[in-house]
Amino acid sequence: MKLAFAVFLCATAFGQVPFDRISNADKEPGNWLTYSRNYQGHRFSPLTEITAENVSRLKVKWAYQFPDPNNEVSPLVVDNIMYVSGPNSATALDAHTGRVLWTWKRPLPSDYRSIGFGHVSRGAAVLEDKLYVATLDCYLVALDVKSGIERWAVKVADYKTGYSMTLAPLAINGKVVVGVSGGEAGTRGFVDAYDAKTGKQAWRFWTIPGPGDPGHDSWTGDSWKTGGGPTWVTGTYDPELNLVFWGVGNPSPDWNGDPRNGDNLYTCSLLALEADTGRLRWYFQFTPHDTHDWDSNHVPILFDTKAGDRKRRLVAIANRNAFYYVLDRVTGEFVAGRPYAKQTWATGLDAKGRPIRLPGAEPTEKGTLLYPNANGATVWFSPSYSPQTGLVYVAVREIGATYFKRDMEYKIGTFYAGGGENELPADDSFGAIRALDAATGALRWEFKLHSPPWAGVLSTAGGLVFSGSDEGNFYALNDQTGKALWNFQTGGRIGSNPIAFSVDGHQLIAISADRVLYVFGL
Repeated sequence: MKLAFAVFLCATAFGQVPFDRISNADKEPGNWLTYSRNYQGHRFSPLTEITAENVSRLKVKWAYQFPDPNNEVSPLVVDNIMYVSGPNSATALDAHTGRVLWTWKRPLPSDYRSIGFGHVSRGAAVLEDKLYVATLDCYLVALDVKSGIERWAVKVADYKTGYSMTLAPLAINGKVVVGVSGGEAGTRGFVDAYDAKTGKQAWRFWTIPGPGDPGHDSWTGDSWKTGGGPTWVTGTYDPELNLVFWGVGNPSPDWNGDPRNGDNLYTCSLLALEADTGRLRWYFQFTPHDTHDWDSNHVPILFDTKAGDRKRRLVAIANRNAFYYVLDRVTGEFVAGRPYAKQTWATGLDAKGRPIRLPGAEPTEKGTLLYPNANGATVWFSPSYSPQTGLVYVAVREIGATYFKRDMEYKIGTFYAGGGENELPADDSFGAIRALDAATGALRWEFKLHSPPWAGVLSTAGGLVFSGSDEGNFYALNDQTGKALWNFQTGGRIGSNPIAFSVDGHQLIAISADRVLYVFGL
């Protein structure tokens, strides 16, 4: 058994976080209690102290130096305590100053290999008196929020076969939900739920159906055994419907679909799972038989609209394949969809939301030029939905690639992609923040970036949209027009999600840039 350790430096007041607190996140605008601040995936802050009129006065209040580079973490903030995670580690910080209160680390096995992804952690989850961390070597660990002492750890999968975990867990009513990385290693993906108190597995949903399961016939022969379907981005949750919404990644091998004829369910799909049992309520597949590595590992956005006197519960996805989708989140019915970025692989979507493919879009041995590239029109980083404007703000990547395929023999625990891509030169690519009408995907405005981004978006009730660039600029835009209002050069590439919180009644904004966490205030 691998040893873990925690170092506790200072006693302070650590608040407990029952399920009701997270369910009513809008009643606590000064805290950030779950990955996207609320279960609906909005990444929207109701705080209003920082506005379009005063955002130019933002200054660094404090900074924290991570021990590891390339941080993609989205912090949590609970009652003036900030929790951050890293590869196999977690730390509690005093949100007033950034002073370390405790830290925990689990040694990474010497034979661990990341296949198709970096050594990253995108965040933690909190529920009651425990902080939950998913480790690269596939353990879900529960820590005491006051001390960082390990309360329990459960092995989720075997990292030696290619599995890993890079996501922030999702803590719901009595359960902690996690997913796995490893789609490039020919693993078989799943979504797991564990008892929050004991760590006992509550349920597992396999994203690649086995013999006798619905959807199994969408796989040829034994290709399902190495079918991919990773689940490496945190989902969202509807407490009223008691449904967990979770995105599923690429089929495997990525770029050669010949060994796996069929739609390859449930890859490149959104799943609606019953929170108590893990039973599939419905699914929607965005890219059937994907051969371009267009994972549907996104944070789903849950919102409601009115049609006359009728309220409609919807879920929206700005997908890696360059289409924006709106679905009925009760039934999974396709409501609306359209491209939000350049794409050259489909003429559009049919009446049920299925793509109408163009001929000649498949990878070949000589290569096929196509938009978007394998990292897609957007990737794992979070969009934001503002209930004030009714807009979804998406960090968009405008970049194409030449896709290649080759024959590939599966070997356990190794790269199993069946091809690759050559991205177009930097001069032929750019990025943007785009504001889309949540219900239709219609473009309202855009703010162009020099290069395709790797950072998420935060919107606030102060009328602002925050995000970051590969060049290290952290910036604020007007949420109605996209006009640039402020920026700060961090000195490091930004590949994380921003958050907003308050300390002593004053609003703060946080972002990680490479190995530094910056906290800004007026």
